[in-house]
Amino acid sequence: MDSRESRGAGWQTFSGLVLALGGIFAAIDGLMAVYKSTFFVGNAVFAFSDLRTWGWITFGLGAAAFVSGLAIFSGREWARWLGIGIAGLGAIGQLLTAQAYPLWSLMIMGVYLLAVYGLAVYGVRESSASSSSANRFESTTTETTGRPADISQASDRERRAA
Repeated sequence: MDSRESRGAGWQTFSGLVLALGGIFAAIDGLMAVYKSTFFVGNAVFAFSDLRTWGWITFGLGAAAFVSGLAIFSGREWARWLGIGIAGLGAIGQLLTAQAYPLWSLMIMGVYLLAVYGLAVYGVRESSASSSSANRFESTTTETTGRPADISQASDRERRAA
């Protein structure tokens, strides 16, 4: 495993943890908006509806972020894309509720954006199709020329022969 793959695995784990933790934060934020609205800034103006509605929306996105954060640990491609989608929606939701509690909303939005970055940049793995085509190219080169395509293959054969 080269350093990019190990760094990618680290970022994928980090993104899963951060997404799950951001989901917990957002769920708490949503429940506080529904049940303890005096905690938030008074006279906040929202794009539509009121604080209670945005509390339920934030709670739902937080619960979805927690579940998708846990799904990322499965290592599946669909979980990575689900995490990117839910984190993106959660960041937009936090931006739209920033009127109620600005610093907290911006902090959770930053957490979501870190998760999107980690999943989008380092979540991509080398596909099996490209690695199998590379293996086919090496075997074809060895068969047609009679020489190995790579110097490391030559040194491995020389060690085995000795």
